[in-house]
Amino acid sequence: MGTSGAMRTDDASEPAAATITPYEDGPLLVRGDFALVTPDGERIDARRGTVALCRCGKSALKPFCDGTHKLVNFRAGTAREG
Repeated sequence: MGTSGAMRTDDASEPAAATITPYEDGPLLVRGDFALVTPDGERIDARRGTVALCRCGKSALKPFCDGTHKLVNFRAGTAREG
């Protein structure tokens, strides 16, 4: 996957280094061993092994979720959209 060094696996029996779960009408929850970086490659301190990332674009704590999606009635499903 790009130059990030992340490896894609389609084998569900192999554990992933990190999992990303989209929550309905909410954030992306990232769990596991991951690194958050800016487009320039600077590391963003996640401070923990699980973080909620903003999907609505309105968070005051971007890239992290601050719950604003509830106030702005953000709507998004959990399934992949083609």
